[in-house]
Amino acid sequence: MKTRNWGAILAAVLTFAAPVLTAKTVAITVGGTTTTGDPYYGYNTYPVLKFQPSSITVDVGDTVTFSSLGGAAHNVHADDGSFRCANGCDGAGGDGTPSEATWTSSVTFSKSGVFHFHCDQHEAMGMTGTITVNAPNVPIALGGYMSGNWYNANQAGHGFQLELSSSNDMIAIWFVYTPDGAGQSWVYAQGPFDPASNTVTLPAQILTGAKFPPNFNPADVHQMGGGLWGHVTFTFSDCNNGSVSWHSDLPGYNADNDTPLSITRLTQIGGTTCPGP
Repeated sequence: MKTRNWGAILAAVLTFAAPVLTAKTVAITVGGTTTTGDPYYGYNTYPVLKFQPSSITVDVGDTVTFSSLGGAAHNVHADDGSFRCANGCDGAGGDGTPSEATWTSSVTFSKSGVFHFHCDQHEAMGMTGTITVNAPNVPIALGGYMSGNWYNANQAGHGFQLELSSSNDMIAIWFVYTPDGAGQSWVYAQGPFDPASNTVTLPAQILTGAKFPPNFNPADVHQMGGGLWGHVTFTFSDCNNGSVSWHSDLPGYNADNDTPLSITRLTQIGGTTCPGP
């Protein structure tokens, strides 16, 4: 039987490099005072009833730090109730009740959207603001065009079959071998994926116990080790290149897994088109 040279299938193998995403912190001042007048007629000090700036744009993972300059009792309260902060934030060991003291509180945004906020004491006086949180700028989003067979050219002989459905569910089968080399071992993983992300982590299992047809009995199928094998994480830089990392709860399957395994595409499902390069 002639051995196929899988390495010749790909014209080039590109090295996968994950993008470096750096979270930032943006400051908003709360309240304060302003002084008007002159030496002849005298000076008057008034509270500032505004957030400065009142409208900002950040990215998912960024932190907004609110710092009260006093002048009156202030707090910062999201219109949707997701946060209320002053001397710390409610639900995080703090107290979001309006306070005249100078205080600093921070909120980290883990999802995209538009978040309107206000001061409970001075909303009617226009003390409001808006934070727009942008979704992560990923190299390529997960979708059905990622479906197909993937492998590492330097480790031809094992690889992955991936299927990503229109209902945002992913199936991954890793055709691999047992740690002791005694035979084949198929790792089966399935779960939902985020179509706005380029990475997904799936619970995985190895099924065993049943016999070859016609002696197959579904009741004989069980999970190796009595539970999940562990989980696998796929991350893609474009439509043809990515990496996989894993953690297993079974002995022997985690050896030398400090570095993600680079993978490249072997096949693509007919009728699908890659949006990336």
